[in-house]
Amino acid sequence: MLEDKDFFKSCDVPGPTKEAIRAILLYKSEVTSDDKVVDCGCGTGGITCEFAQRAHEVISIDTNPEAIEITNKNLDKFGLGDNVTLINDNGSNALKDIDDIDIAIVGGSGRELENILDIVHDKLNSKGRILITAILVDTKVEAINKLKDLGYNPKIMEVNISNGRVLDRGILMISENPIAIISAKKR
Repeated sequence: MLEDKDFFKSCDVPGPTKEAIRAILLYKSEVTSDDKVVDCGCGTGGITCEFAQRAHEVISIDTNPEAIEITNKNLDKFGLGDNVTLINDNGSNALKDIDDIDIAIVGGSGRELENILDIVHDKLNSKGRILITAILVDTKVEAINKLKDLGYNPKIMEVNISNGRVLDRGILMISENPIAIISAKKR
């Protein structure tokens, strides 16, 4: 696993997704070296970098040109990227040209989550997996309802990672990146 502290970051671009969350996403995705992965809303590229080490192909999408730039810098820093395509566009547009997806990870959706999930559903292969990371309660509900409408049996996991800091009078636990991970497999 790549360490959080090693990533290039920006105040204007979310991420990277915390290391413990990335580990759970890798586990839940069941990624293999044959998989084609789409990272929709890649931010600074934390998820992209982890999957680039394990999947056959990764396609990362973000509407923010600075996100694409920082993701590219992180890929270079870690010696990754030979199997990564970066697309500066919104998810709905970019996904239309991508077929036979094994794993779709949706982080940022720019208020287009339902449309993105419709397209992903059509583009997933028969054993495809969807992972959605959500912070807002509304996004969690929207994702679950849409996946159910599409015939999936979604699972949701609320994750709250806390790291400790030793003080002179005790240990202070600080919550980082509270997030829900919603997962579903094509049936």
